[in-house]
Amino acid sequence: MGGSDSETEKSAHKEKEKKKLLALAPIAKPLAGKKLSKRTLKLVRKAAEHKCVKRGVKEVVKSIRRGNKGVCVIAGNINPIDVITHVPVLCEEADIPYVYVSSKEDLANAGATKRPTCCILVLPKPTKGELGEEDQKKLKTEYDEVASEITSLAASMF
Repeated sequence: MGGSDSETEKSAHKEKEKKKLLALAPIAKPLAGKKLSKRTLKLVRKAAEHKCVKRGVKEVVKSIRRGNKGVCVIAGNINPIDVITHVPVLCEEADIPYVYVSSKEDLANAGATKRPTCCILVLPKPTKGELGEEDQKKLKTEYDEVASEITSLAASMF
């Protein structure tokens, strides 16, 4: 009987995933696959620990306009979609790689906030203060890997 519990959990998880995909906006491209999504959210989590993130549309837009570089992670299930339609355009103009993830709730959890978040800009280094050399190196390598994957994903689209 123990196996049936895991079966119901698996089917419930699959249902949840289906609902997430149905809630996606039609403009959510390039959408990260499972593997890239997991790596991106992991990067967001680490960056949030080191205070290298800008959360929310207002902060992200302000940061991009000021010339800060980074990786922009946008939630794909935002409603109404008009809230974030200008963010990818700003990212393209500033040569900032961006990617959509399937859920704003997952993005908020990774970004260390309880509130669902539309978009997060992951910065390569913190805006205030300094990181230890080892932490900076780890964050930078992971940042570079994810940024290059996102760039190649976007390049394969066009």
